[in-house]
Formats: sequence, C-alpha cells, structure tokens
Amino acid sequence: MPHWIDTPAALRAALAAPPPVIGLDTEFIRERTYWPQLALVQIALADADDAILLVDALAPGIAPVLAGLLADPGVLKVMHSPSEDLIALGRACGTSPAPLFDTQQAAALAGLGAGLGYQKLVQALTGITLDKGETRSDWLRRPLSAAQLDYAAADVRHLHALHAQLAQRLQALGRSEWEAEDSARLLAQAGGDGGERWPHLALRSAQFLDQAGQRRLLRLLRWRDAQARAKDRPRGWILDNELAVALARAAPRDRAALDRVLDASPKAPRGLRDALWDAIATPLADEADAPLARAEERDRERLRALQAAVRARAEQLGLPETVLAPRRLLEALLDGPAWPPALSGWRRAQLEPELAPLLAVGKPAPASL
Repeated sequence: MPHWIDTPAALRAALAAPPPVIGLDTEFIRERTYWPQLALVQIALADADDAILLVDALAPGIAPVLAGLLADPGVLKVMHSPSEDLIALGRACGTSPAPLFDTQQAAALAGLGAGLGYQKLVQALTGITLDKGETRSDWLRRPLSAAQLDYAAADVRHLHALHAQLAQRLQALGRSEWEAEDSARLLAQAGGDGGERWPHLALRSAQFLDQAGQRRLLRLLRWRDAQARAKDRPRGWILDNELAVALARAAPRDRAALDRVLDASPKAPRGLRDALWDAIATPLADEADAPLARAEERDRERLRALQAAVRARAEQLGLPETVLAPRRLLEALLDGPAWPPALSGWRRAQLEPELAPLLAVGKPAPASL
C-alpha cells in the first residue's frame, strides 16, 4: 500500500537512502493562476506498491526536503511528459529533477509513436489498463479521497517498468544519448522564466496580419505574459487571443481609437487601458528581429523541400516526422542563419547532410517584421 507523507521528518526518513532510479509525478492545479499550484508529489522508490510515497506538497517544510531529492545527481528521475510538472516543481521547490528520463520522448525515439499518453504507453508495454477517472480532480482539497490516492499512485506505479523496457530499446538502437540530450534540453527550457520570445508565432490568426500588425501583436502578447506572471493569473484573463489580434489589426492611432475597440468587446481589460495603450504603442527593442508568423511566398517551395527531406530521413530512422523536425522549426531554419537550438545536437547531425544543400540553394535574406 502506498505511504501518505505529510511531515518533513517522515519524508527525510523515507528518502534516507534513495535508489539510483525513482519514478516521479505531480498533481497540481492551474485553472485560476498563471503558475501551477503544486498539491501532491508521487515518488516510486521501486515498482512495488509499498515503495510508493504520496507526498503532501501543501504541508509546511516539505519543499526543502523534496528539493534535496530533485537535485541529487545520483538519482535518475523517470517521468512521463513532464514539461508542466517541471514548472510546478521548480516554482515550489526552487529546483528541477535532474538527471531526467522522459518516458514519452523515449517512446518516440524508440519508434513507438509521438506524443503517447501514459495510459497508452503502459498498455502497450505492460498490457495493463489504467483508470483515469480523477484527471480533473481538485488536488488542493484535504483530505484526498481514496479514489484520488489510488489514481495518484497509478501514475508512478509503472514508471520503473517503462524505464527498464525503453532504456533497453534505446540502447539497442544506439539512441540513449538522444534521450539524455532531449531531457537535458527540456530541463533547461523549464529552468528559464523569461517566457516565449516570439509568442505571436503560436497564434494561427497572426499569419493574416501584415508585418506592422504582427509587430503590434508581439508587443501585446509580451505585455500580457508579463502581466500574467506578475498577477499570477491565466493569460486569457489578462487579454484574450481574439481581442489581442483585433487590436493588432485595428492599429489604433490614439487612446480614443483604442477605447472604441475595447468598448466593443465584453472581454476587454478595462482596468488596464493605460497599460494596454503603452504596450501597443511602444516598440520593442528586438521586434525587428522577430520572424514572420508564416513563411514568405517565395519560401514555400523551399519549406516543402525541407519537409520532404525530413520525412524521408524520419522514415529511414523509424521516427515520427514531428519528433525529428516539426514544421515550425523548419520555418525558423529558413529564417536562419543559425540552426534553432531545438534542432541542435543529434537532430542536426541527422539532418544537416540532407538539409544543408536545400538551404544553400536560392537562399533569400532573412525575413523580419
């Protein structure tokens, strides 16, 4: 039976001699805040139920003890698709779980498919079917129900078995270093708190704005992110995507024009009008370096050629195309001249011989806003 841990002393005792590999997961709430609120940390010291710790992250004094385990370089932390868990742990404990083994990415590199959920991966490798009935549960309430505790334990119960099989497959394929590199990059990304540099690229509607409109949208989204972080509120509560695009398209020339757009929207942040006007009217120091939200017309054939080359190489490697190089990274590569950090390391080694000749043919000047 899993152990409920709600005091620092009990956690220190349980972790007095941690094994070289642990399974790790978290439960958090992020519905009304920008930052995830860490509620529970599940630790599987081994693959037996009585080796599972359910750690109450709300209990005083727990975070520093957890931080010691997370930062221990002699303990490999096995997690599944942990990007948001890393943010929650970093926010609560001040450190990230390193070294890390991501079972979702490992499965992709082993040729099992991209983006496999924990349920599907457990089913594929162990034949066990998991119940996900508590996915949208309130993890901040106390006491947690028996169903919540069972669900939480299940999320780490099979991580040791997944790690053993996936590590063996990666070693046989000569890809263990690929997974280690990807996990290290994921940790580095989670450790940065500066926000996305070019958030306009994530909005499909941005591609329908002209260059000046994309520049205004970038200013608004950067401002929104800073406000959301400072106020610890979801981005959409500060400024919703639709209104941000509408303001960028409208190009208000003065405060009165801005007010007219805001008055027409029920979702307008009326208490932030002054700050919103300053944001949209004030150029960013680096906005001239920002890539366009779509490749220019002249680049479309080159983008298709890059995609075809990536597809062919992915098939040779038995990898999903999106794991090797998704479209957005190929578009960034066209903007050049440097390779995007996410295409460095093993990906560049696999792709550069195929892509370099395509990039060299008729390369235009880099596009900017």
